Amino acid sequence: MTVQTEIEQKIRKSLSPVHLEVINESHMHNVPPGSESHFKVVVISPEFETMSRIQRHQTVNRLLVKELNGSVHALSMATHTATEWAKSGGQILGSPLCKGGKNTSPE
Repeated sequence: MTVQTEIEQKIRKSLSPVHLEVINESHMHNVPPGSESHFKVVVISPEFETMSRIQRHQTVNRLLVKELNGSVHALSMATHTATEWAKSGGQILGSPLCKGGKNTSPE
């Protein structure tokens, strides 16, 4: 099973999302082709109704502890209630391009 599939299954099982996107963004980073190391998750769940943004992220991090301690190097999250998602028009921020892990400060 792929890392992306594992992430999807864990989130679906625990949070019963009304909307879920698990986006493999590894191709945007300095990793070998086919890598599963950088992900963005968009989770819209009624479970988030009483949680702060930090609590929502902590919840997702707990669900994915095995992946975060393993092959997943970076995880970006958008965690919303259905009302928040509707107000945003279903828009999420784009991810920045990778700097390649190199020092980009001026010399």
